[in-house]
Amino acid sequence: IQPSVHLTPTTMLYSGCSQDGSHFLKSTRYLQQELPVCITHHIQGFCNLPFIISCNPTILHVHELYLHAFQKLSDLPPIQLHSDEVQYCALLQQLLEDHKDMVTLLAEGLQKCWRHIQDECLPRSFLDKTLTSRLGMQMLAVHHLVLHKDTLDFMGIICTCLSPKKLIEKWVDLARRLCEHQYGNALHVHINRHVAAHFPFICLPWTIATMESHLDTPYNVPDIVVTLANNDINLVMWILDRSRGMLDKVTEYHYSMGWPFHSLIEPNGQAGPKQRFGFGLLTSRTYAEYLAGSLVLQSLQGVGTDICLRLWHIDGKAKSFCI
Repeated sequence: IQPSVHLTPTTMLYSGCSQDGSHFLKSTRYLQQELPVCITHHIQGFCNLPFIISCNPTILHVHELYLHAFQKLSDLPPIQLHSDEVQYCALLQQLLEDHKDMVTLLAEGLQKCWRHIQDECLPRSFLDKTLTSRLGMQMLAVHHLVLHKDTLDFMGIICTCLSPKKLIEKWVDLARRLCEHQYGNALHVHINRHVAAHFPFICLPWTIATMESHLDTPYNVPDIVVTLANNDINLVMWILDRSRGMLDKVTEYHYSMGWPFHSLIEPNGQAGPKQRFGFGLLTSRTYAEYLAGSLVLQSLQGVGTDICLRLWHIDGKAKSFCI
């Protein structure tokens, strides 16, 4: 299997756009060479899984999705014209649609066979590699697609003038509506210090956790405090809640603070509104580490949890990560 040729966010940010559209062809040719290689590594990971996992129908379906994607991308002739690039974009859009539920499918499949696994290190390593590789491919594909959109303050998927305050408020609003629907009330989130810092959000899981731990007093829920710190090297988001803490097992795949799996399925076989596979926190940590950062959770049981997310800037002044 060929090694992957990675890009840094700095390269993506400063690659620029040409008036004649030649940058689209350059980006497409890179993807045409790189995506099949990435998918091949994915397929190899599925082939190395224990038999009890690889024969699971849901895991097998995900495996076949990658085989199908590899075949589709490999069958394309070299990109020469802008019309070829348009067709390639349509294919990327279709593949993104086909793979949009991949994480949920992986979680569902592994949930069904996890109790049969003796060595849990192998599936954990597989999940870490699969989730990060998928994130990288998704970022590259979406970046190319949105390059066609002339959006203010954006270069592809990279926002050049991000407002963290607005970003947090957007997702806090979603979490608030989910809590109001599920529990009849929602808590408040306070943002302080360097509100002009640039960072990705990660506040939804703890917002819901705080509500769940105060169901006995739903109208007296302590606020969540988000502190932002920004410097020339990295940016930090510190989340402080009073959800009465979490068990150590919450940092393991498929551990859920919620309800048993069988109670989360509706009569029609679809996932209920409370379905959770125990992937959210682990996925967040894996993604943070993939982006050359860290996600540290410090829980004091009976009191609350502190979460520290640290990420590096992508302006090229310090070390960066590769996609």
